[in-house]
Amino acid sequence: MKLHPSARALRGKLRVPGDKSISHRAVFLGALSKGVTEVSGFLYGADCLATIDCFRRLGVRIEDARRKTDGAQVLQIEGKGIFALDTPFGELNAGNSGTTARLLTGILAAQAFTSIVTGDASLCSRPMKRVTEPLSQMGAVMESVNGNDCCPLRIHGTRLHAADLRLPVASAQVKSALLFAALYADAPTTVRETLPSRDHTERMLKHFGADLVIQDEPAVSPCAKSIRLTPGALLRAQKIHVPADLSSAAFLMAAAVLVPESEVLFREVGINPTRTGFLHVLEAYGADTEMSNIRDTTEPYADILVRSSKLVCPEGRLVIEGEIIPTLIDELPVIAVLAAFAEGETVIKQAGELRVKESDRISLLVRNLREMGADVEETMDGMVIRGGTTLHGAHIKTHGDHRIAMGFAVAALAAEGDTVLEDDACIAVSYPDFFKDLALLS
Repeated sequence: MKLHPSARALRGKLRVPGDKSISHRAVFLGALSKGVTEVSGFLYGADCLATIDCFRRLGVRIEDARRKTDGAQVLQIEGKGIFALDTPFGELNAGNSGTTARLLTGILAAQAFTSIVTGDASLCSRPMKRVTEPLSQMGAVMESVNGNDCCPLRIHGTRLHAADLRLPVASAQVKSALLFAALYADAPTTVRETLPSRDHTERMLKHFGADLVIQDEPAVSPCAKSIRLTPGALLRAQKIHVPADLSSAAFLMAAAVLVPESEVLFREVGINPTRTGFLHVLEAYGADTEMSNIRDTTEPYADILVRSSKLVCPEGRLVIEGEIIPTLIDELPVIAVLAAFAEGETVIKQAGELRVKESDRISLLVRNLREMGADVEETMDGMVIRGGTTLHGAHIKTHGDHRIAMGFAVAALAAEGDTVLEDDACIAVSYPDFFKDLALLS
């Protein structure tokens, strides 16, 4: 795809697609509960569709419907309960979705059958030991078919035991897999984390009726907490409203900041505190944003107004590190783009997790930013970006990574000259209508 610099300001109101993380978990919990769960605002992106396909193969009936009261489209999930999943016919293919693959391990480890979880070439190169190793402490029996600690994984269902587990990395996916496994354990299981990670699974488990207790552990670290799940509680179907995905909105918010005279109102954006690091970075750069109409159901959400702004690092240098990293890990590609336009130096540290996403995002971001003329230096766990220079169009390699593709689509709007974006189709993983919505705003 060839992209041109934006000739017009971005203006209007927009609700970006539903939150990907919450959409995944709504299917998981709906499938394991009793009754029919209705999900409005569901994200029909490739990753979440992979989750639906896997649970259909496990015997769960999932279909689209129209709500009788207001005619809104809802996803209906006819739950089977935690012990009634069917033996799947063939492999469970998670596609490009690490969330699907990793969360499934916690459930499949306790079933009365053997299953295989696989995915595309990208997913089958991503590490799974971080989830299989702690699950093995609960008695799980699983093996990497190719012996490389990656998918395909062969999972032999067995009886799981209670455990006291400390997360090896700050990962909502690993935490969620362990909590799902805890539903099947023979006694209460405790999962401990030192740094915060997305808490959508904990919120939704409690909403569906799980016996879950969360406690802070200030003696360990200011952000540490323990999550204790006692098995045996009946999960009951719920009505779930999925707010708009902040991770998707972040790319168009960045576009609104960079394109002169822009003003866009983003509606019903999820503002879960474990996800709002991107908004804090915008504030640190001095971006003109305003939050209103705050609401809260299972998840908090609000309307966010974003206007074009001159970005400046506070006192000439902005360091992004520590506990904020897990709250903006998916937005770091577009933050790196913003940093290239901001006056001053931006340092991103302790973001080594970016190297094991859909691509090695650190090296790919650095390479592509340099192609556009940015002054950027790669480090082991991040990068240093000296911003304020004018970027120019370039040939951008995405390696099939949707967030890299969206990030450099935004950069192209504010650069001089045309940009060629390889494999723009990968954006359908999380935001199928990205370019359509961008065109509507311009």
